[in-house]
Amino acid sequence: KKSRWRKKNMPLFSKSHKNPAEIVKILKENMAILEKQEKKTDKASEEVSKSLQAMKEILCGTTDKEPPTEVVAQLAQELYNSGLLVTLIANLQLIDFEGKKDVSQIFNNILRRQIGTRSPTVEYISAHPHILFMLLKGYESPNIALRCGIMLRECIRHEPLARIILFSEQFRDFFKYVEMSTFDIASDAFATFKDLLTRHKLLVADFMEQNYDTIFEDYEKLLHSENYVTKRQSLKLLGELILDRHNFAIMTKYISKPENLKLMMNLLRDKSPNIQFEAFHVFKVFVASPNKTQPIVEILLKNQPKLIEFLSNFQKERTDDEQFTDEKNYLIKQIRDLKKPTA
Repeated sequence: KKSRWRKKNMPLFSKSHKNPAEIVKILKENMAILEKQEKKTDKASEEVSKSLQAMKEILCGTTDKEPPTEVVAQLAQELYNSGLLVTLIANLQLIDFEGKKDVSQIFNNILRRQIGTRSPTVEYISAHPHILFMLLKGYESPNIALRCGIMLRECIRHEPLARIILFSEQFRDFFKYVEMSTFDIASDAFATFKDLLTRHKLLVADFMEQNYDTIFEDYEKLLHSENYVTKRQSLKLLGELILDRHNFAIMTKYISKPENLKLMMNLLRDKSPNIQFEAFHVFKVFVASPNKTQPIVEILLKNQPKLIEFLSNFQKERTDDEQFTDEKNYLIKQIRDLKKPTA
């Protein structure tokens, strides 16, 4: 009798467990137990994992069926109203390894959700921007850093969220995170940083024009970094930024400053050929510009013979790179043709 009773009632139980309101309630209760960290948390931890899986199934469907739209909508609403989305991010380090993975999948999935032209989760996070800053601060905790990076990059795809991060005080924390001693975390932070500065062209141009001095002051430290990878990536990104037509005003400002030219000339002689090569791509913008400022012309003239000789022998082994050879010859010609301004 007992076993027949269980069989009859099993489907009912699993059905109720799939109900979004129920899942969110169970998850919230068990997260509260984990947060207190007082009594035995094994059971709570298990319940959290189970609920996250159930939630993931609602959002992503199973292999044989698509998730029903109305259930997804109900789950999203429950996540916003209960504040659970915030709780999961705030306490990500209390969740087990698989659970952390589930949280980032749930978060990214719900973030992509659209109703017509609206993105409800983007609107929700815009109204609760501390979610973004919790994710950013995740770079300071090794066991959640990479998961937070995945979610942060998904946020940056949406211009309103990228704008909040760019124009925040916390944006400058990136300069600290990309220099972190753990290679994986520093690389991940750099990937996010690069995304933020290259994805939304007009937004970024506007941001950099408004904050030129502080950004480039911080950026210069990266170009002096002791960390080879950071230095190389930063140089490469700088080249990409100043060669982007949307950033014309930034480029003009950058190449008018003699100290920037001096830095590039030093980096052309770096011990790493890769760093020399990236520096070359920034250096060429100074030389090729038809509107050089007086101080720039003076530096180039002062070093004219040295620069011609240096560039003639610069990275000769790159024989198969025609574009590089052409650019080098063009720069040599430009430097050779420089005339002292007639008084």
